Amino acid sequence: MKKIINNPDQVVDEMLDGLVFAYDSLVERIPETMVIHRKEEQNGKVGLVSGGGSGHEPSHAGFVGKGMLSAAAAGQVFTSPTPDQVLEAIKASDEGAGVFLIIKNYTGDVMNFEMAQDMADLEDIQVETVIVDDDIAVEDSTYTAGKRGVAGTVLVHKILGAAAEEGSSLEEIKELADRLVPNIKSIGVALGPATNPEVGNPGFEIEDDEIEYGVGIHGEPGYRREKLKPSKELAAELVEQLKKNFDWSEGDEYAVLVNGMGATPLMEQFVFMNDVKKLLVDDEGLNLSFRKVGDYMTSIDMEGLSLTLLKLEDKQWLDYLNAPVETISW
Repeated sequence: MKKIINNPDQVVDEMLDGLVFAYDSLVERIPETMVIHRKEEQNGKVGLVSGGGSGHEPSHAGFVGKGMLSAAAAGQVFTSPTPDQVLEAIKASDEGAGVFLIIKNYTGDVMNFEMAQDMADLEDIQVETVIVDDDIAVEDSTYTAGKRGVAGTVLVHKILGAAAEEGSSLEEIKELADRLVPNIKSIGVALGPATNPEVGNPGFEIEDDEIEYGVGIHGEPGYRREKLKPSKELAAELVEQLKKNFDWSEGDEYAVLVNGMGATPLMEQFVFMNDVKKLLVDDEGLNLSFRKVGDYMTSIDMEGLSLTLLKLEDKQWLDYLNAPVETISW
């Protein structure tokens, strides 16, 4: 294992301190916690909180700031933050209008965030939630019952963050979230595994000339392995799977996110986006009115990428995606 770290047991703690030092105009670390909180002056609006295991950077701390998250709770690598950490994030984000939790669908995350919600209720903080389950690759895989929450979660941060910034109530944000999440679907492909610095070994084994479709962001199993293929054939496979899950017609409007898994160069991500464009725009006739490429929900040093589509069934969602933010990573 080659990593630029010190003690593996301290990697998350040191990462958070380095992040805050680098971007101290935007965020702060709540003392004695693993919670990153935005420095923006309080405005009495709904607070947004997300989080999860570390190793997915820039998710979630990179999206803390004006127009997106109020706070993010970090766990150890690939491990959910504890309920008391999530509660601290809720308390720091409460400005009197309630707090909304954005939870990826993993058993530990769901359990701990919902426990924190119950704890917040005892402190008279009104909390609502949504569970993001955008990964269409498999169901009931490692760590989860049902579909996993992956890169589409970042689009939920952005849209709900814009709604909160606009002054939407907690009830309105809950209604928006419940409409939004079913319209987001993602699927990925891995070329190589991630190595957890706290473990020291790759999370799975794959031959140099193999790929695996549908691998999760913690290295959970996908649905098929085969020999490495050109980008256009990888894109065709992922688009085919997404088409099965969307009832699209020519002229429909979508947002598209090509997300790197941590060790895939932008050169390759842009090649893949070009292939996606040919399939979805030239062949299927879709209107991709919002497009984004980069590392947003990673898996440490995994080689691979994911493709997310959001059906823009509400014109306001596009406005929310394009609304300005002040964050580290959007």
